[in-house]
Amino acid sequence: MLPFKTILFATDFSPASKVAFEVASALARDYRARIIAVHVVEPQTIGFSEFGSYVGPKEDPGEAMRLLRLLKAPPSAVTMEYRLLEGNPASVIVETAAETNAEVVVMGTHGRTGFSRLVMGSVAEEVLRGSPCPVLTVRADMPVKDEQTDEVELSETMAI
Repeated sequence: MLPFKTILFATDFSPASKVAFEVASALARDYRARIIAVHVVEPQTIGFSEFGSYVGPKEDPGEAMRLLRLLKAPPSAVTMEYRLLEGNPASVIVETAAETNAEVVVMGTHGRTGFSRLVMGSVAEEVLRGSPCPVLTVRADMPVKDEQTDEVELSETMAI
């Protein structure tokens, strides 16, 4: 197994990302690795021509950073770093993985297929194709263990 020292965790704050964070945290705990939690704010543009103008981000960066900082790894020897970036999510995640020398990227996937994948695109697939390191994708419908009750339940899937 690869000795993970840096785990890049990419989140869009979806239920799939919540499950993926549990996996990233477990890996970080087991390997005493640091987690770099990344959220990418996608800029909003208007128009469909080559001269589309910049309008600004669709989401509030302050709120996005607040949500990012709510992610807390297990209290053991796991170091967390938070990065709020802007741009095309897949490209920024791949660039950040390379810049940080991450040994693995962990991210959630919605598991879309067919027409919805064609229309919505797949950030996870683009990251898989361009990443300089292995990518671990986690589906939203994976079982999640509740630490307090020790019960396993299915996480909610995102309805679109």
